[in-house]
Amino acid sequence: MSTLDVPSGNPAATATPEAGDPRLARLSLNQWTTRAWSLREAVQGCVRAGLPAIGLWRDKVADAGQTEAAKLVRDAGLRVSSLCRGGFLTARAPGAWAEAIEDNRRAIEEAAALEAACLVLVVGGLPAGDRDLPGARERVAEALDELAPYAGAHGVRLALEPLHPMYCADRAVLSTLDQALDLAEPHPVGQVGVVVDAFHVWWDPNLFAAIARAGERIASYQVCDWVLPLPADNLLARGMMGDGAIDFRAMTAAVEAAGYAGDIEVEIFNADVWAADGDAVVATMKRRFVTEVRT
Repeated sequence: MSTLDVPSGNPAATATPEAGDPRLARLSLNQWTTRAWSLREAVQGCVRAGLPAIGLWRDKVADAGQTEAAKLVRDAGLRVSSLCRGGFLTARAPGAWAEAIEDNRRAIEEAAALEAACLVLVVGGLPAGDRDLPGARERVAEALDELAPYAGAHGVRLALEPLHPMYCADRAVLSTLDQALDLAEPHPVGQVGVVVDAFHVWWDPNLFAAIARAGERIASYQVCDWVLPLPADNLLARGMMGDGAIDFRAMTAAVEAAGYAGDIEVEIFNADVWAADGDAVVATMKRRFVTEVRT
């Protein structure tokens, strides 16, 4: 369960930072945190809250129209911290694999049009009936060989996102930052990087060494909390920062020590958060970013 009220015992959290507060200079609202908002509503919400950046999702962009989406963001003066998502590159059938490559090329073109800092890749799980995990990872590597030069030609950086191991079978055969880095490193750093998503990697005993190894490969840093008990739908397990188990300050310090100075996205999949008033969600997000995440 995630809550939108101020954490007890933390007086500093009682005041919502105002627009222009330098502590918010790198805070980005990922659209899925306020899922009920259209792209226009999310942009307007960012402007009301004084946020400098937004993380976009392809379906929301498609609903608005790519040209209109780019204009809305540009006219609002917002940075696009990421575009979600490409990926799902593990299909065995040649036709399905080729279709995935083509969809990712379209995603790269969309990211370029939106001037997104990166295109997040959720690489895909095991095809139905398949138990060949190394083979699935090899197909992701082959897909990167196809897509990285195309991304480079469009000025787009691909960002491999490792997901928590509970998603390995159906969503991402990359479960650790080290696995993502192994696939990224054959490619130019400007073409392929990695996502450090706190929810997915906080458990990894090698996390801080992997963050240091990643260095300039870090293309995105996303935050939300690991809150117990997990819901029946594990896709909706993410909570507001400060409600769960993750030490964000230590992770943020490690990411910044590795050289990352980009936007920090709050990306929350949570039914209670989605049902709440969007402006209230953003206000809580701002408070928690200051009290829980910043170093």
